[in-house]
Amino acid sequence: MSRPAILVTGGSGQLGFELARLLPAHGEVTALDRAKLDLGDADAIRDTLRALRPALIVNAAAYTAVDRAESERDAAFAVNAAAVGVLAAEAKTLGALLVHFSTDYVFDGEKPAPYTEDDPPRPLGVYGASKLAGERAIAESGCRHLVFRTSWVYSPRGRNFLRAILAAAREGRELRVVDDQRGAPTPAHAIAQAVARALADARLADKSGLYHLSMAGATTWHGFAAAILEAAGLKAPIAAIRSEDYPAQARRPKNSLLDNAKLRRAFGIALPDWREGLAAVMPAIH
Repeated sequence: MSRPAILVTGGSGQLGFELARLLPAHGEVTALDRAKLDLGDADAIRDTLRALRPALIVNAAAYTAVDRAESERDAAFAVNAAAVGVLAAEAKTLGALLVHFSTDYVFDGEKPAPYTEDDPPRPLGVYGASKLAGERAIAESGCRHLVFRTSWVYSPRGRNFLRAILAAAREGRELRVVDDQRGAPTPAHAIAQAVARALADARLADKSGLYHLSMAGATTWHGFAAAILEAAGLKAPIAAIRSEDYPAQARRPKNSLLDNAKLRRAFGIALPDWREGLAAVMPAIH
């Protein structure tokens, strides 16, 4: 009996890489990076899906240059919204399940408590607006889907906050890190593990929808940086600064905390504290 085909986009990214390692338990995985599937090319998306005819489409690709998106609106929307709409339409035609990843940046960060899936989105910038448009394209398509909003994603590979802090500390640079934005740093491998577990749920067909998926607990970027240095055994000067003192084109939400209760109710999945996630990642850092 043949195993179901699975397509993972963004296969060389920090999340796509982890998913491609775990999902072979669920079927035959084809993981494509941007060189093999450009999500800016709608025809290429359609041709690839119609050739592979996957039962599961996992979209781990995204335009994630938050600041550059402010001057590259069309590029951000092409990948984060238009391409997602094409994936969703093809998933609907194929009867496939679409798994997609969104972001805390769909919110303005003004709510004092963690955000639930029912809170109204109010993105502050182009990146968040483009990701929200992608969410809505999926909902409007009518395809079976799992959309996971996550936040502060990092891993031992790729470009991310963890690696940037370690590189700066090892070069002896003074660190100036924002201390008025709250969130829960979430390792890519923890997201991938949670997704794999959700896909194994016996009642998955009844659980299509939008879910928040992040680690438990809370810290600031400054607190995360300090924890990284401690875990790595590094000492470096680290100054706490305000968001206004950090040069950035795009505004970030002050509160990026996500309420994961819906995920826990639906799938019995509850990720541990962010500090445990960091401890699990550090041995893989070189």
